[in-house]
Amino acid sequence: MAETVVVNGRKTGKIVGGVIAAAAVLIVALNSFASVEAGHSGVVLTFGKVSETVLSEGLHVKIPFIQQIIQIDNRVLKAEVDCSSASKDLQTVSSTIALNYRVRNEASAKIYKEVGLSYENVIINPAIQECVKAVTAKYTAEQLITERQIISDQMKELLNEKISSYGLELEIFNIISFEFTAEYNAAIEAKQTAQQNALKAEQDLQRIKVEAEQTVAQAQAEAEAYRLKSEQITPQMIAMEYIDKWDGKLPAVAGGDSSSMLIDISELISEMETKSGTSKTTNTAPVVSAPVSQQDNTPEDEESEE
Repeated sequence: MAETVVVNGRKTGKIVGGVIAAAAVLIVALNSFASVEAGHSGVVLTFGKVSETVLSEGLHVKIPFIQQIIQIDNRVLKAEVDCSSASKDLQTVSSTIALNYRVRNEASAKIYKEVGLSYENVIINPAIQECVKAVTAKYTAEQLITERQIISDQMKELLNEKISSYGLELEIFNIISFEFTAEYNAAIEAKQTAQQNALKAEQDLQRIKVEAEQTVAQAQAEAEAYRLKSEQITPQMIAMEYIDKWDGKLPAVAGGDSSSMLIDISELISEMETKSGTSKTTNTAPVVSAPVSQQDNTPEDEESEE
């Protein structure tokens, strides 16, 4: 009976030992491999020392419990920073800068060794602040608005110089906004209003000048037309116009002073004959005379007749 217990105890001990050994082998085997995710690179640490070898994406073998793989994200990352700076004319400028950057694969080990994983807070953000202040100090507030693209290019170039030595590569640089104080915005608005009013006044002046020139030209044209017409009017034309419009009837009413209304066109016709060179008889032109209209006899006239 005792022998059976001893035998069973030995068998149980062997089983437990085998299980522990298998578990140990499994743990060692699992720690002998490491995978690097897509878009990342692996930095190998051997007892905490950074190896110059950088692992690419995929499965890799490492020494279990001795080596460690740190993954560095090499994809395009975004950083957005709010900056406060001063322009050349000492205006306070609040700006928001957004950029896209990435860690170069071959520089993953270097940046991890020198900076660590907080490279955005340690390198990117301070560099943005410095570049924005350095560039905005060269321009006035008005130039920051009108020459925005040039300023953006200068900031991008300066920032790329600062971060490239760490193995960071700048992809896209954007100035999201340039904001100024309320007092400066009011001054800008007042200036724009004054310029618009001045432009409107100038346009009105030009319009008035053009209208005046048009009026003068029109008056000159009318005066010239009248002059030409007056040169064309001759006694012959007046006589012909009178004769053409006369209906052959003599006036039936005369003036109240008992005088005859006489229209003498003989002189006009004589001038016409002289200028035309046509021989005429010595007969003078008739005198068109309007007879005195018969008026009602007054009482005094009746007495004289009697």
